[in-house]
Amino acid sequence: MPTQGAIKEKSGFKIREPKMYQVVMLNDDFTSMEFVVSVLVDIFKKDPVNAERIMLFVHRNGRAVVGKYPYDIAVTKTTAALDRAKAEGYPFRMTVEEV
Repeated sequence: MPTQGAIKEKSGFKIREPKMYQVVMLNDDFTSMEFVVSVLVDIFKKDPVNAERIMLFVHRNGRAVVGKYPYDIAVTKTTAALDRAKAEGYPFRMTVEEV
């Protein structure tokens, strides 16, 4: 008795990469540079040299993208940064924008 070949099932699902969102840090005249660097290091996992470079870019240009993430991660990191700023009394601002 001959053996039959395997039957391939075709599913109607296509796997797509999740949409990416960028976290944008905005400049203000009251949040300390040290605080901004600490947020970049602790929450966004930047090394201290890059964190300082990003902080200075925001200071000079008014805004900078600090990372690109799937939506849930972008919102979680942004919320953590804004909560920390609020707790320390800073008017720090960040936004989440679709890439």
